[in-house]
Amino acid sequence: MRALTVQNLYSKKYETYPFDGIFEEIFGQPSTYGIWLIYGKDKNGKTWGTLLLADYLSMFSKVWYISAEEGVDMEFQAAAKRAKIDASNKNIQFTEYVSIDGIKKRLMARRAPKIVIIDNLSMYKGELTSEGLKQLKLEHPKTHFVLVAHEDRNEPYTAAAVMAKKLAKIIVRIQGLLMIVGGRCPGGNMMIDEQKAQLYHGKIV
Repeated sequence: MRALTVQNLYSKKYETYPFDGIFEEIFGQPSTYGIWLIYGKDKNGKTWGTLLLADYLSMFSKVWYISAEEGVDMEFQAAAKRAKIDASNKNIQFTEYVSIDGIKKRLMARRAPKIVIIDNLSMYKGELTSEGLKQLKLEHPKTHFVLVAHEDRNEPYTAAAVMAKKLAKIIVRIQGLLMIVGGRCPGGNMMIDEQKAQLYHGKIV
């Protein structure tokens, strides 16, 4: 590995998402690779919020959404409709559970997706360790992984999810249909459903 001088470091250019509007206000214009973590308790809007984010990210690149926990059944279809993902959107592909080896194999393909969403890490508890997650990131340094996890005692659940929080550039905690965004970004709150989020949190969120 070549060491960089200060001048080398400052002259490096990075690929970033040209976010605008509320997304830019909260997420900034983040780099197009690395790990983001989304976590929260059951039935608080994780999948709905993740689908909203997937739809927005699909404006910039191909998105592979692995619905490992829910599959692509009727309830997941309803969540996609709630997120108002247009039927004509060809930049998102949905699959059910795919093994880690299967994910790696697809990412080695010529037209591999640049954005991979894994929902939910609980389905990989015995398959993806914290060290395995670090290795996955190292093997695919130009891939943007969005990892979804359950919450246990106010922290993401599974060892891989805990490691994801340490590695993540952006961390989104879902609480009562509210996305609480932090990490290496401006940060802030984004409502998944304005009316229901206000009922849960009160008028000021």
